Amino acid sequence: MTPTKIQLHKQSRQLELHFGPEQFVLSAEFLRVHSPSAEVKGHGPGQAVLQYGKRDVGIQRIERAGNYALKLVFDDGHETGIYTWDYLYQLGKQQASLWESYLTELHNAGKTRQANTSVVRLIDPAQ
Repeated sequence: MTPTKIQLHKQSRQLELHFGPEQFVLSAEFLRVHSPSAEVKGHGPGQAVLQYGKRDVGIQRIERAGNYALKLVFDDGHETGIYTWDYLYQLGKQQASLWESYLTELHNAGKTRQANTSVVRLIDPAQ
């Protein structure tokens, strides 16, 4: 399925996609942490690398990749993911569940969406 409209909202850091009657608004952070690149997904099962500190990332520019995808260039230097139309559609359809899973992974790893921030876990000495 090919999008009928693609619009980058730089100030709000969101990408608006229309697939016929369906419309999705995906944040740059969401797109960055779900990049289809090997840097994020890894080269095989179980090799994904949790992305953190990406809350304020933006999209610098969008490049068309043939007639089937977009290349998103992020302001943190990441530019290797090719987002196919199908992948973007699936991100839109599954946005809520993917985001919830991502937030859970961050929490479990003791990481945060904020750049240069770590979560410190205090251990109760009585345990």
